[in-house]
Amino acid sequence: MTATTHRTTRTAGPLPAAGRPGFGWLLLSEWTKLRSVSRWTVALLTAPVLIILVGLLSAASSQAGNPDSTVSGPDGTWVQDRFHFVHRPLTGDGSVTTRVASTRLELSVPQQDGGDGRTQDVERTVWSKAGLMVKDGLRPGSRYAAVMVTPGHGVRLQSNFTTDIAGPAVGAPTWLRLTRAGSTISAFQSSDGVSWTPAGTVTVPDLPQTVEVGPFVASPAGILMGERQFGTVQFERYPTTTRAVFERPTLEPARATGAASGEPQDGWRDDEVNDEAGQSGPPLPAGARPDKTPQAGPPAAEWAGDRLTLVGVGDIAPRTKSEDVIKLGLTGAYAGLMALVAVAVLFVTTEYRRGMLRTTFTASPRRGRVLVAKAMVVGAVTFVIGLVAGVAALLITLPITRDNGFLPPVYPDWSLIDPTVLRAIVGTAGVLAAIAVFSLALGTVLRRAAGAVAIVIVLIILPQLLAGALPTAAGQWLMRLTPPAGFSVQQTVPHYEQVPRICIPENGCVYDQPWAGFAVVCGYALVTMAVALWLLRRRDA
Repeated sequence: MTATTHRTTRTAGPLPAAGRPGFGWLLLSEWTKLRSVSRWTVALLTAPVLIILVGLLSAASSQAGNPDSTVSGPDGTWVQDRFHFVHRPLTGDGSVTTRVASTRLELSVPQQDGGDGRTQDVERTVWSKAGLMVKDGLRPGSRYAAVMVTPGHGVRLQSNFTTDIAGPAVGAPTWLRLTRAGSTISAFQSSDGVSWTPAGTVTVPDLPQTVEVGPFVASPAGILMGERQFGTVQFERYPTTTRAVFERPTLEPARATGAASGEPQDGWRDDEVNDEAGQSGPPLPAGARPDKTPQAGPPAAEWAGDRLTLVGVGDIAPRTKSEDVIKLGLTGAYAGLMALVAVAVLFVTTEYRRGMLRTTFTASPRRGRVLVAKAMVVGAVTFVIGLVAGVAALLITLPITRDNGFLPPVYPDWSLIDPTVLRAIVGTAGVLAAIAVFSLALGTVLRRAAGAVAIVIVLIILPQLLAGALPTAAGQWLMRLTPPAGFSVQQTVPHYEQVPRICIPENGCVYDQPWAGFAVVCGYALVTMAVALWLLRRRDA
């Protein structure tokens, strides 16, 4: 009798639920994979070196220009403070009232520059101002509050250069009133001089007992963009004057003026507050070539009964430089990102190529968890690298930029603990992490390292090259909808609504809100991860 032996062949299958690794184990396993490949470790260590080195070279090669004025406001902000002021002293509390009968912006654009059509373009950009002011003397940069009529922006209440409050959306003719109660200044507007509408209230700290009050006019220069070429932009700067007619300017209580009775102009003094900055207009972007900077005519004042015609030039506003010292120090993020993208893509495509991913899926059949673990590991590592490199880069570059002339008040005296600087550092690290996760997801979708790396690099570099050749609006939308938008989180130069700015997308002028660009990059990462998870569950490893 012959015995027959039966052999049963079993194929490897998923581990039973009780034997499957937890998510913590998956994270540890993926971290071990990432650090165990020496080439990846070298690339990860190269990234912060590139970030620091490129930032160092950028800072060392940059030189600050000579500003036309270094007047600073009450909080140390660099400001322009030039306007025509007809004023009286006011001791203690009181109010000043006038009717702004008319305002007219005056400028002339040569026919070769576009003539009347170009004049209308300039007029739309100029914030000319005519109204009433309370000011701590006549020193440029001193404390003040003012209510004014502006073309296209209605009645505004502004104080200490950086505060701007929108009032009723009306223009001249209109009545304006400014009242003082201690350090509180309130503004009002009226159509008939009887019924008054509040336009806002501000507190002006440390305002002295005696201040100067009265009508004022300011008229900044208009700047328009001319020719755009790769790397350079041509701008045309046009001086303006504003002519405003005020009726019955009245100060109460009258005893505060110290003026004798007689003509309406008695007791009013006529002065031009002048910080010698001329008509600077909006800051020119880096790389811009100013085309022309003619000078406007002198201011003037003329009384005719109780009507005052006042002509003014200049502006009362914060000033900014287009050069961003913090962004300059973080310029190397683009160079370091290239190494991080390569590692993120190879982190998944190498396993596809070598068949290692099948083993991973055998141990952990829930494929989505594996990909999420990989994304968390590569994102966390990239974030830490970006954070450390950003701090180190600014520790090195900030002293260099100060030595190269980037000094207060023209440039802020930044430190690493300033909230704005911390936002730029943490935001840059976040952008690098989001792009790394996007790269990992794209590698999962394509399963080819070369194609995924090429697509990511093209999406980062190409929009910045094309933005300088496209029309401004098209270039801006291109930058807003692609991953480079994320680097707008590095912006630290403040933007003020009352100060027009020249915005060119190739210099990073994409979003006014720094975190908006970061949201765009996160959108790329999330959408691509969703596609990768969907495909991962529906095709073979």
